[in-house]
Amino acid sequence: MSMMIVLLLFLIPACMLVGAWMFTACRIGFHVLALVSAYVFGIISALAVYDILRDDTVFMTNIHAVFNNQLFLLSGAYLGCYGIYIMWKCLLTELRKE
Repeated sequence: MSMMIVLLLFLIPACMLVGAWMFTACRIGFHVLALVSAYVFGIISALAVYDILRDDTVFMTNIHAVFNNQLFLLSGAYLGCYGIYIMWKCLLTELRKE
């Protein structure tokens, strides 16, 4: 399972690079999806911390419940792949300039 995650971590950003290179709409779509994912990720995180502070519960035991939220995991996974895609895009752009 962990090998599959590592493989996907290489394949998904590579596919994003190819898609962005071939189609402008993909590039815009990746940015919009990243923006939406960042909002979802931030809102879920903020609400989890708010609930803990409001209920005055132990932070370290209750915050782990947020990891059961599939939307939180999905948005975080996309942001991770998007970040790698952006770093590859910047690297390739810099290499092309030289």
